[in-house]
Amino acid sequence: MTRKACFISLLAALALSITGVAKEKSAKEKPAKEKAVRKEKAAKEKSVKEKAPKKSSLVAPGAEMRKLTVDFTFTEGPAGDAEGNVYFSDIPNNRIHKWALDGNLSTFLENSGGANGLYFDKDGNLLACQGEARQLVSISPKGEITMLADRYRGKKFNSPNDLWIDPKGGVYFSDPRYGNRDGMEQGGERVYYLTPNRKTLVQVISDLVRPNGLIGTPDGKTLYVADAGDGKTYAYQVNNSGTLTGKKLFAPEGSDGMTIDSQGNVYLTTKVVAVYNRRGRKIEEIQVPEQPANVTFAGKDNKTLFITAQTSLYALDMQVKGAATPLRPDQKATKSKAAKKSNRPGARPNWRLSPSL
Repeated sequence: MTRKACFISLLAALALSITGVAKEKSAKEKPAKEKAVRKEKAAKEKSVKEKAPKKSSLVAPGAEMRKLTVDFTFTEGPAGDAEGNVYFSDIPNNRIHKWALDGNLSTFLENSGGANGLYFDKDGNLLACQGEARQLVSISPKGEITMLADRYRGKKFNSPNDLWIDPKGGVYFSDPRYGNRDGMEQGGERVYYLTPNRKTLVQVISDLVRPNGLIGTPDGKTLYVADAGDGKTYAYQVNNSGTLTGKKLFAPEGSDGMTIDSQGNVYLTTKVVAVYNRRGRKIEEIQVPEQPANVTFAGKDNKTLFITAQTSLYALDMQVKGAATPLRPDQKATKSKAAKKSNRPGARPNWRLSPSL
């Protein structure tokens, strides 16, 4: 081999040696660099997480779920009176009970006609959906019953279930049928509106599978209706006539009963109490020892959430108040700091319970 060839061979061997060392060094350093990058990324994420505001709950700090009553068969339809006492149905036992603020439990009405949903009007009368009697009635504080509606276009209702009274005094109520479907005359499960003068009945929803819980905003502009048969909840725009337009999906789950707070959050009852803000985003879930059926705000300051669940009545202290009702119209919505800044001539309202439809 010539001197030149030997020199070239030595250079090639040296180059291979250097390349091998470099690769080995790189292979050793790579995991260390990746570990350092991961450590730095984790530190940044931790810093951001610590700086981000903690999610605030609607539940009062330290509040615990309280079981107020037991030994019922199936509780439903909670409604608060002017003082904050709670009335609720025990459907199979055909009674309406009253839980007073002093903790006393009494029977308000025997032979309730299978009363389900309850709601107070501005005069203190308790309106009830009588599922078994298939009618909507008004019950005076003395227990005197007045039938408001029992049929539509000459045909009996299926089984009135839940109701809401708008600011004008009109009544929206759902009319599904659970269990035995014999004797159904309507040919479908609908939602109706009884006008404030209690003389005209209008069918306002006819395209849901099984409408159940419903609640409206205190300004009377939006009605939320749960389709328990299809697992969805919709928001509707309320017209001056009481008819509904602008149907919009509000939540991807249905509900039995429902309520609303002063901030416009809507509370749905399924396996838990699911809370959605007025834009339709779930913001909280409230666990209940038994599966909830219905929910309402009541109590002296209207800041207690009462939940009917299977055999019991539960209560939970909240940071928010319930929305205004015909019987408690002085309830004001809580304004945010941002909303207060917009309180100037020509500005939009500081708060609005109705979503954009």
